[in-house]
Amino acid sequence: MIYIQILLFSLLTIGAYRISRWLFFRYGYPLFNMVLFGTILVMSVLLLFKIPYSVYEPAKNVMTILLGPATVALAVPLYKNRVLLRQQGLIICGCVAAGSLVSMLLIIGFARWGALNDLVMVSALPKSVTAPIAIEIAQLSGGDPSLAVAFVVATGTFGGAMGPTLLRWLGIVHPEARGIALGTVAHAQGVGMALLEGESAGAMASSAMAIAAIFTSFMAPVLLAMF
Repeated sequence: MIYIQILLFSLLTIGAYRISRWLFFRYGYPLFNMVLFGTILVMSVLLLFKIPYSVYEPAKNVMTILLGPATVALAVPLYKNRVLLRQQGLIICGCVAAGSLVSMLLIIGFARWGALNDLVMVSALPKSVTAPIAIEIAQLSGGDPSLAVAFVVATGTFGGAMGPTLLRWLGIVHPEARGIALGTVAHAQGVGMALLEGESAGAMASSAMAIAAIFTSFMAPVLLAMF
């Protein structure tokens, strides 16, 4: 029975993704983002049929395992664009470092302005890096790993949904520039959106995600000590 449930809920998730993808490319509306709208569709089905999350969770765990091979597959566009990465490596690192630094400074500024406690600020600081690294940064800095993951997911979802549209409104159309911006701000979900725009954008986003994670790991403790 468990295997049938896993199959059915996996098909439900894939179906929600396919519907969201079709709507996104058909209408181009940011809220039809595959992660955001797909999640809404799956949650709606679970609520409609009163299916507890614990029943859906085994299928989620199976699909989560596939994140490993999917992450490794990001090396393909990186390899294909290795010449560009070598030529523009210093510029890419500088742009990602600047973006990551501004992101962390904004968190500190908003936390001070909103009188948020230190636990929330520390947990939110690594919001723009992928979840496993954000958890480690939060733990080492005295934050809450669960809260850190929540900020990471929210940032990735919003960045993946609104990022491409905001970049277009700002007149940023160069694939490499868009990829760097999406990978720096919205980590894995940004990479996914960048890959939809082309291999070069995806390669830049993959590089930016990795550089942002490394830079944030070093700079977060420094900024916390300063502020």
